[in-house]
Amino acid sequence: TLKDALNEAMRDWVTYVDQTFYIIGTVAGPHPYPTMVRHFQSVIGREAKQQILEMSGALPRALLACVGGGSNALGLFHAFLDDESVALYGVEAGGEGLESGRHSASLTAGKPGVLHGNRTYLLEDSDGQILPAHSVSAGLDYPGVGPEHAWLKDSGRVSYVTVTDKQALDAFHQLTRCEGIIPALESSHALAYAAELATRYAKTDSIVINLSGRGDKDLETVRSFA
Repeated sequence: TLKDALNEAMRDWVTYVDQTFYIIGTVAGPHPYPTMVRHFQSVIGREAKQQILEMSGALPRALLACVGGGSNALGLFHAFLDDESVALYGVEAGGEGLESGRHSASLTAGKPGVLHGNRTYLLEDSDGQILPAHSVSAGLDYPGVGPEHAWLKDSGRVSYVTVTDKQALDAFHQLTRCEGIIPALESSHALAYAAELATRYAKTDSIVINLSGRGDKDLETVRSFA
């Protein structure tokens, strides 16, 4: 999981400072890494903004992206943060449901704490010990989230919602059947919520979904739920 990878990378980094170069692909961890990763990922949002304006002549009504550590979501959202007409939705892994305790929804169901060198929303107990996270998607199976997402939650600029394992799997199958595109299970969480959100908008409105990866890597997982 992402938590295990971060644990091992940081442990090696602080143990062998003369020969280890720490590289991270998500917006969590100590400063300046979250800012650096967001900057590199923000090309996603800049290109999406340019392309949607060229295609439709207007900004989209909403943007959606899955949130584990949160890099693909911040990459998409960053170029639109000052565009108040654009609603932003970060979709967390609801796992088997929030009431089950088996989920990875740190923003929706967590509380502030410190992990991996940053203060953010975490899944933790009353003693500050990190609780297990769960998601059908390994990329969302993380008990925390990047600190900028915590700020965006508290400021109200981004709405954070959850999608269950089953809903994500249903969205995976739907896109595969309808479009011939095999989405990553991470991205399938955003797809599932987009289908619900679209019912609130007119057919002429546009919604941008960050399809952040292919699902070839997830086929065995999907088969296990068949």
